[in-house]
Amino acid sequence: MRLIYLLLFMAPQALIYLYLRERLPDPRRPRQADLVRAALAVIFAVFNVPWLFVAQRVLFGTVWGISRIAYTAPWIAWQLLGWVFCALVTLYLLGKGASQLGRWAARRFGSQPASDAGDRLIASPPDRLISRRQFLARATYTYAAAGAALSTYGIWSAYRMPLVTRRTLTFPDLPPGLDGMTVLHLSDLHAGMHLGEERMRAIVAQANALRPDVILQTGDMIDISAAYVPQYVRAFRELEAPHGCVTVLGNHDHYTGAMAVAQGVRDAGQVFVNNGCHVIERNGAALALVGIDDPDNWKADDPQETFVDLALRAAPPEAFKILLTHRPGAWDTAVPRGIPLTLAGHIHGGQLYLPVLGWSAGRLITKYVMGHFQRGASQLYVSRGIGVVGVPIRVFVPPEIELFELRRKDGTTEGR
Repeated sequence: MRLIYLLLFMAPQALIYLYLRERLPDPRRPRQADLVRAALAVIFAVFNVPWLFVAQRVLFGTVWGISRIAYTAPWIAWQLLGWVFCALVTLYLLGKGASQLGRWAARRFGSQPASDAGDRLIASPPDRLISRRQFLARATYTYAAAGAALSTYGIWSAYRMPLVTRRTLTFPDLPPGLDGMTVLHLSDLHAGMHLGEERMRAIVAQANALRPDVILQTGDMIDISAAYVPQYVRAFRELEAPHGCVTVLGNHDHYTGAMAVAQGVRDAGQVFVNNGCHVIERNGAALALVGIDDPDNWKADDPQETFVDLALRAAPPEAFKILLTHRPGAWDTAVPRGIPLTLAGHIHGGQLYLPVLGWSAGRLITKYVMGHFQRGASQLYVSRGIGVVGVPIRVFVPPEIELFELRRKDGTTEGR
C-alpha cells in the first residue's frame, strides 16, 4: 500500500517528463531535439533526487523526514506545479475530446447534409498564430518561472519575522480583575536548522516590545534535535512579562526528548505545565492556565478528554480558565466543560493556503486549521505558528504571534 501511494505521488513528474519529451522537441531539427531531450532528462533527474530519501522513509522508515535535505522548498514547489501542469493538460485533452465529439455529432446527426463548401471549411481551419509545439514550449518556460517565483516567495515567507495579530476577545463571565489583560500567544517556534539563535533573539525582542501581561506558549519549541535546547534557553531567558511565561509541550518536543525540552523551558525561566494548572492572581481575580501534554496515540482532531479532565482537577472552580494545548482538537472537550478560551497551534496554517479556493493543506489534518473559532460561549484560536516543519516554505500563510486583549462584555461576539 505504501508503494502504491508513493507511485501515485511520483506519477505527475513521470507523466510530465514523458509528455514533454514527446511533444517539446522539434522533429524537423534532430540535433536540437536531442539536446532538448537530454536537458529534460537532466532537469527531471536533478529535481527529483529528494524522492530517493522520501522513498527510503516511506518504504523502510529509516529517515525521519526530508527537512535535512537542501533546497526542499523549491522541490515542494516543483511537485505542486507538476500536479497543476498535469491537471491543465488533462483539462485540455478533455476539452479537445469534447470538441471533436461535438463536431462528429454535428456531422453524424445534423439535420442538413454538409455542403462541399462546409466540408472544405471544416477541413481547412484558419492558420494558427502559434504552433502547438511553440505554445507548449512557452507554457513550460512559464511554469518554470512560476515555480521559481513560488519557491522564492515561500522561502522568504518562511524565514520572515512573524506578523503580529492583534485581537480583542470578549467574555460575559470574565472577572473584572482580568478585564483589559493582555495575553501574548507563541506557538511552533521549531528552533532548529531553519530557526537559529539569532532569529530566536529577534523574536524575543519582538515579543517583549509588545509588553504583554502574560505569555503563553503552546508547544513545538524545538525541532527534533536536543542540540538546539541550549540556544533556546539563552535566547528565551530574556522573555519578559509581569506574570511570566507558561508553556506546554508539542509533538516535536517529544520527538526531541520531552525531559530535555521541559528542563530547557524551566532553565529559560518559564512555568512548565503538564496536565495540570498554573494560577495567576490579578486585581483580586484568578486566572487558571490549564495545560495539557501532547498525546502518544494521537488521531485527527483528538479531543483528549483524559488529559483535559486531569488538568481541570487542579484548577480552582471559580477561576477563569484558558486551556493551553498544542493540538486544536482538544477544543471539542473544552466546549462542553465550559472553558472560555483555548489556545493551540500545531498546523502552521498548513504552510500552504490557496486564497481563491480558501483551502489549506492543513485541512488534511484538522478542521481547525488557523484563526478564530467560536461555539457558544467558548472560543478557540489556532496560531499559524512561527517556524516550519519538514520544508522551509510558507505559501500565503505567514508566521504569526498573537496579542489578545481580554475584555468583559454582556453577550459574546461571533467568531469566524
